[in-house]
This record gives sequence, structure tokens and C-alpha cells, in this order.
Amino acid sequence: MAANLTPQYLKAEEEYRRSQTPEEELKWLQVMFAEIPKHKASEKMQVMLKTKIAETKREIEASKGASKKVGKSVKIPRQGAGTCVIIGGPNAGKSQLLTFFTKARPEVAPYPFTTQTAMPGMMQWEDVFVQLVDTPPITPDFFESYLYGYIRGAELVLLVVDPTSDEGIQQCQDVLDRLQNTKTRLAVESGLDEDDVGLSYTKTFLVATHKDSPDFDDAMELFHEFCKVPFKEYCVSATDGSGTDELRTAIYESMNVVRVYTKQPTQKQPDRDKPFTLRVGSSVFDLCDLIHKDYASRFKFARVWGEGVHDGTVVKGDYVVHDGDVVELNIAP
Repeated sequence: MAANLTPQYLKAEEEYRRSQTPEEELKWLQVMFAEIPKHKASEKMQVMLKTKIAETKREIEASKGASKKVGKSVKIPRQGAGTCVIIGGPNAGKSQLLTFFTKARPEVAPYPFTTQTAMPGMMQWEDVFVQLVDTPPITPDFFESYLYGYIRGAELVLLVVDPTSDEGIQQCQDVLDRLQNTKTRLAVESGLDEDDVGLSYTKTFLVATHKDSPDFDDAMELFHEFCKVPFKEYCVSATDGSGTDELRTAIYESMNVVRVYTKQPTQKQPDRDKPFTLRVGSSVFDLCDLIHKDYASRFKFARVWGEGVHDGTVVKGDYVVHDGDVVELNIAP
């Protein structure tokens, strides 16, 4: 990417990756172009952004003349500290994971294509929640087109495989092959391609299920021999819970957020029941925007209690918040 990208550009890039409609994509592409530093090192990126903006505008214009499809919406509102999408082949154990980690109750059965549509649930980690989304299986002949948007917009993807199944290795390879030929790909870290702003990579974990099976170790050895993946690996069982605590923590940490607790100037203690979650590197101004659309413009100062400051330190709006900070906002009437 171009050198010296501003925090505003990086924030717009993140929102662009999350976009679920062409209109949303266009909005954030235009912000990215406005915020990108205009110098020689960024000339290539500027050209790519202009091209992508023009392509997206044409796509929007073309869609206006097309007849609208009537059917159930597949858009899932984002909730919690971030979103983790669960993908895999038939009967890999995706729905079992969702059931184990959340209160969602998808249909779980020992036959393929039990999951017909995406289903969200909220996974708790300490005092915050992460949104998990179970999805229909991916095969060489079946792929729901809306999954591209889910994968692009997620902070994390869990690629689920059952290594003890006779089809497990091939199913995992089928998923990888299906996405490798698209502009939405799985990767070790999330980001946009340096040479193509439309090519998106999403951070992925490989999750091997049925760890409680007596054949699991031998099956994993065979899996590693025939299926080479670069992703961090977690072995779990949704039956006895083995490996799930480590995976739960890894999912939360991948959201890359900090928890901030707030208090009123008249209160002695903060509200610790529902912390606000913000991206690492966010400021007090970002917290203001999250609480109320007018707070940033009416902001006077804040007091902060946390490990990085003395209790009650007065800070400006550009102060970068840390995990566990207590913030007292002083807002003009």
C-alpha cells in the first residue's frame, strides 16, 4: 500500500471491506481517495481507486435498470465487538460450533446441507460479545453468492474441517479452491491487495473438529500430508469442549479491540456491565462518535482512569484509549 497512510484512510479502507452493497462500497472508496496522501509513492493507488470508483458507479447505474429480486434479505446487521464467519464443507461441524459458543440453535443433523441459510449468534468473552455467523456449506457445485460479502466484511473466518471424515480433506481443499479464484480470499492477515484494491484478504483460522475422536491424531497427520494451509490451527471438540477455551480467546483477540468503560461526572463508579468496544488505536473522539453523533462536536475534555495514566488525568479528544480505561466525558450542553 502507499506510504504514510493516515488513520482516516485506514478506517475508510476497513469500512470498504465491510460494505455489503455497491452504494456502501462507493461511499468508502470516495473517502479513501479523499484521504490518501497525494504524493508520488501513492500514484498507483490513486489510479486504482479512480478506476474502482468508476467501475462501482457503472455497477450501480446498471443495477437501477435491472429488475429487483424478491426474496428474503441475507444482510445481517453487525453486533458486538466484531464478526467471525464460520465456513466449511457439508457436515464439517460448523453448526455444532455455533451451538457450543452461543445461544443460537441451528438445526444440527448427520446429513449434508442441514444449514440452509446464514445464522448469527453472540459468543461471550468475559464482559463482551463477538458475533459468530454460521453459513451454508461450500462445495464445488454450491456457493451462496452473499458469502463473499460476509467473508470480506468479517474480522475473522473460521475454516472448519472434520479430519475424521472420509471427505474432510477434499472438502477443505474444495473451499480453498473455490475462493482462490475470486476477489475474496482467505489469508493469514486481513487487508487489500497492493496491486488491486478490489482483491480482499480476510484473516482465517483452520478449526479441526471432533478432537474427542480416537482416530483424531492419525486423521490430522493425514490431513497435514495432503492439505497444506498457512492458517493458524485450532483442534476442538464441541462434544466435550476440549480446545474451545483457547479458540474462544483467539477469536476475541482477533477482533483487535479495546474495552472502555464510561462514567458520568456525577458518578463515583463507572458502568462495568456493558463496556464500549473500539478498534485498537481509537481515540476519545471515536468513543464520542460511538455514544452519540453530536458528542464529538460538543466535547470539552475527558478524565481517564487506567494503567497508562494517573487516576483522573485530564485528556484531549485525540487521547488514544487502552483496554480497561475508564473515561468520564465532559460534554457542552
